[in-house]
Amino acid sequence: MISLNWVGDYIDIKDQDPNELAKKITQAGINIEGVITHHISNLIIGQIKEIKDHPDSDHLHVCTVDIGKEKLQIVCGAQNLYEGMKVVVAQEGTMLPGNVEIKRSKIRGVESCGMMCALFELGLAEKPDDIYATGIHDLGEDAPIGEDPLTYLGLDDTLYDLDIHKHRNNDCYYHIGFAYEIACILNRKVTLPELEYKTIKERINDHFKLEVESKKCSYYMAREVRNVKIGESPDFVKKRLTAAGMRPINNVVDISNYVMLEFGQPLHFFDKDKLGDKIVVRDAKDKEEIVTLDGKTRTLDTNDIVITDGKRPVCIAGIMGGENTEVDENTKNILIESAIFDPISIRYTSKKLELPSEASIRYGKGLSYEYTEMASKRACHLLEKYANAEVLEGYVLVDHENHEEKKLTFEAKDVDSILGITISEEDMKKELERLDFPYQFKNGKFEVTVPRRRLDIDTNVNDIAEEIGRLYGYNYLKSSLPSIEVRRGEYIGDVKYRKLVSKRLRSLGLNEVKTYTLVSPEMAKQFVYEAKDQVVLPNPMSVDKSVVRTTLLPSLKNVYEYNKARGVKDIFIYEIAKTYDKNYEEITKVAGLLTGNYLTNDWQGKETVDFYYVKGIIENLLNYMGYQDRYSFTKSECKDLHPGVQANIIVDGRPIGIIGKIHPTITKNDVYVFELNLNNIFGRTGKLKYKEAYKYPSIEKDMAFIIDRNVEVGEIIKTIKKASNKTLQEVSVFDIYEGDKIDSNKKSVAFNLLFNGLDRTLTDEEVMDSFNKIIDKVISLHHAELRDK
Repeated sequence: MISLNWVGDYIDIKDQDPNELAKKITQAGINIEGVITHHISNLIIGQIKEIKDHPDSDHLHVCTVDIGKEKLQIVCGAQNLYEGMKVVVAQEGTMLPGNVEIKRSKIRGVESCGMMCALFELGLAEKPDDIYATGIHDLGEDAPIGEDPLTYLGLDDTLYDLDIHKHRNNDCYYHIGFAYEIACILNRKVTLPELEYKTIKERINDHFKLEVESKKCSYYMAREVRNVKIGESPDFVKKRLTAAGMRPINNVVDISNYVMLEFGQPLHFFDKDKLGDKIVVRDAKDKEEIVTLDGKTRTLDTNDIVITDGKRPVCIAGIMGGENTEVDENTKNILIESAIFDPISIRYTSKKLELPSEASIRYGKGLSYEYTEMASKRACHLLEKYANAEVLEGYVLVDHENHEEKKLTFEAKDVDSILGITISEEDMKKELERLDFPYQFKNGKFEVTVPRRRLDIDTNVNDIAEEIGRLYGYNYLKSSLPSIEVRRGEYIGDVKYRKLVSKRLRSLGLNEVKTYTLVSPEMAKQFVYEAKDQVVLPNPMSVDKSVVRTTLLPSLKNVYEYNKARGVKDIFIYEIAKTYDKNYEEITKVAGLLTGNYLTNDWQGKETVDFYYVKGIIENLLNYMGYQDRYSFTKSECKDLHPGVQANIIVDGRPIGIIGKIHPTITKNDVYVFELNLNNIFGRTGKLKYKEAYKYPSIEKDMAFIIDRNVEVGEIIKTIKKASNKTLQEVSVFDIYEGDKIDSNKKSVAFNLLFNGLDRTLTDEEVMDSFNKIIDKVISLHHAELRDK
């Protein structure tokens, strides 16, 4: 809360309407959430000249009240009235709290022209249970007839409830700082309060020592006063503290709080006789205890800062003082602490101890050492004036603050480019003068010195542009859309390819799953087909999540077992995730698991997943990624896959993954898996090449060979392609047979060949010539036998 009466001590605002001023302040960037005022129009101080009994009532009185400009007849039932009493009079037309309007009326036949008021009727006190016993408020003999009673009572204050932005500094949390804010808006000057005081001949430096051992205390000043007289605070101090939400205690404690609300600098007063002749500021020891002013024992740690007398803690720095050096009614000598502590440390301690306070809020926002010194002087001035204190000469000080001035240089165009408008150099000079920011203007450049009270402003043109802009007027800022190059929105990098792979696998009927990156040691030993060392966590949350996986297949097997246990038979799942090894290599992989029927209906029956179905999915995916004719499958050896139903996936001559059937000893069902290293295929395809559809008729030919069982079909296909001419467009396998009609060490493989001339219609002679050459080449290279000659 900010009191306008208090602010009025430092800047002249008598000509300002509080509500209109609030609008100006809000428009300049400081949001005033509420305007709280006790002002009531048409109230006036009157004096009762005559009291008569009401002719038609045994408890009402008819009073003649002099209000200076006239005398009013007022009917009143209060029992404490007497002639000569000075009272608060609500004249005709006055609107009291609760929307009570005072009107001229007749009370039991006698005209009444106003109302004499109790404080609760003005909203200035709680409504008592016995209203009549309370009576009308007696203003006292010195109350001036015809004047505003709230002004006389000192209760005509207006309070601003501020909503301060978190990036705004401490300056709006105290009255002098807020006075500077009003001053720049109204283009007026601030007058600082009196700091002068007399000193006695004795010096504090002669008998008091100060040591600062903590790096979290950058500034510590102490002054000493003697022979203070503890008593009641002056009325203006009590009223202002009450308005700010603080309870007045006594003149010494109230002055400490008063200076904090005035300068924003928290002070702490120690009873000097209880403290001794030494202060040591240090970090607290672990589990160190102190009994604070609220009587509670607080346990500290090494993150906290304590003020000690060299042996025992006497204060939690920036938070609360200790009970062992508390100022009480017997205190005579006081040591005044004015310091700056690390804001982060203060916020940490305040939150940990659950001790938020006005002081910790201000310490937590940062302080200016200039005001730290001024607050110390102000306290001495007020203690001398209102507590009869004797101030010792000098002070003790440890100062590690940076005293270098905050300066920055900029041109007018720099501010214009940030705000998006053109402000003349002359206008910028006016705004800097209103801000009370010293500056020099040479050769078209401003050199500005930022006052230390504005810790929220850094030495960059952005902050200065904001200050100039808010005073110049936000209404002058032009609304415009940003001018940027419009680009097509798309995924880029690895994310792009992960999306492509995921979309393709979903289109092929697979469902995506997400599993944990951490697995158990047993799972980590499964499906090991790469020579990679695994990372074992030194302090895992649980054993089943203690190893960083290098393959996704064990996790998919767990998902399969979970669904199988719940009666799900047809499972088609995939996962795309990152894996990590001991060498910190991060690899994105895609893995899949398929089992059951991929087709089930009444007219086609059932089609069950087999090795070739899964292989077809891999081929479809690789073709989609642009790797057509660049991949192959070779024999692999993974102990957890069926030794005769598994293969390495090769792209551009290097292995990128594995495909196979899970070993029968692990599961009796036919479960097939695959895994690809996506790092090896992401972004390596280059530009895709396309060919147009066939314009001329194609000719298909079939051939079947009986070959040794250890001959790979892929090698036969390579031979067919090499032996053919350009008319051979496609080669595919449509049948593999192993059975009693051929030798046990043989197998029959049937191929379909598609021929097309692309630019002409082929003749049978051309096709047969190429067809026969292919047969001869396969027979000679692979010792094959043409089946069904």
